[in-house]
Amino acid sequence: MSNFWSGYIIVLTLTTLGLILWLLFATRKGQRSEQTEETLGHAFDGIEEYDNPLPRWWFILFMATFIFSAIYLVLFPGLGKWPGVLGWTQVNQYEREVERAEAQFAPIFARYANLSVEEVARDPEAVRIGQRLFAVNCSVCHGSDARGAFGFPNLTDNDWIWGGSPEQIHTTIAQGRQAAMPAWLAVIGEDGVRNVAGYVRHLSGLETENVNLDAGKQVFQSTCVACHGPEGKGNPMLGAPDLTNDTWLYGSSMLQVQHTIRYGRNGNMPAQAHLGEDKIHMLTAYVYSLSLED
Repeated sequence: MSNFWSGYIIVLTLTTLGLILWLLFATRKGQRSEQTEETLGHAFDGIEEYDNPLPRWWFILFMATFIFSAIYLVLFPGLGKWPGVLGWTQVNQYEREVERAEAQFAPIFARYANLSVEEVARDPEAVRIGQRLFAVNCSVCHGSDARGAFGFPNLTDNDWIWGGSPEQIHTTIAQGRQAAMPAWLAVIGEDGVRNVAGYVRHLSGLETENVNLDAGKQVFQSTCVACHGPEGKGNPMLGAPDLTNDTWLYGSSMLQVQHTIRYGRNGNMPAQAHLGEDKIHMLTAYVYSLSLED
């Protein structure tokens, strides 16, 4: 915040408080007992407003709020750049809360730190802890049931884009993943897009009419095998999905598959290293446990 805007806020705030204080005293007419029959000179639906002072309790309440606001502005930020006597900020408040939470829950995570992912995944209490971590950090994309959505993989089956071993899952969570399905329209043209889309659907057992599968296979062999392999079974090292298992991240309709081939896809799994190794270990075990249920 610049000095100008800081000064502007300070002047505006103090001026407003000063005007409120002046208004309270300027309109106060003595004690509560001083009643009058004098009106303010206007009426609405036959109702006239008497020119009587505020009740004493009401005036005291106004003054109490004024005093509270003054004390607040001295102790906490509120006057431009003034940090307040207490030096409070939302950042250090958050950091203190995190420190308290870490101190409280660190011993719980530490109990499982030296166990393997497979062992943790079979511990009911550990799975419940992992489920809560998942709900806070992962459910916004993968859903509360971890079954994913359009563009977000289902974590409860055994179809893995980047691999489903404990080590691979840990790497995915800790370091994130960046998918890169390139756009092929400029290379293979509309006919190539349509034919290879039909061929890819054919690999998963889906029927497609008015498509030259032989031409689609030729396009696939010349442009797609580098990532998806000659049989279309994918490559976890590259994040290239298996195209033969009828599991579709962006939809299996002819239009959706063509869109993927024509324009490409760029999925992003953000790295969660900020959670710390102990929490990532618990999350890894939880995600791993989901595939064990099938």
